[in-house]
Amino acid sequence: MDEAWIQVAESDLHPHLRARMRQRGITREEVERTLNKGWAASDAKPGTVGRALVFPYQAEWEGEFHQEKEVTVYYRVAGQGMVLLTAKARYGKDFPRG
Repeated sequence: MDEAWIQVAESDLHPHLRARMRQRGITREEVERTLNKGWAASDAKPGTVGRALVFPYQAEWEGEFHQEKEVTVYYRVAGQGMVLLTAKARYGKDFPRG
């Protein structure tokens, strides 16, 4: 049995997280897909969960062409839900997968 798809609403993105996402070129849809399809991020701090996913990119970011974008989302589990903390992106190619 598959788990329910985690949906991320605009109201789930606090202003600090929204600012970091804009700064790093990350969309709400990428955050949602990373949470649902990504693998465990090995660099998450204790008490924090991280999920990472590599997306095809094929575009320029800050003046350089990149084939892929790796998005990592960090959150804490709170009761029956989660609190999104931050998200980061790396641009390049041949990122390891899960």
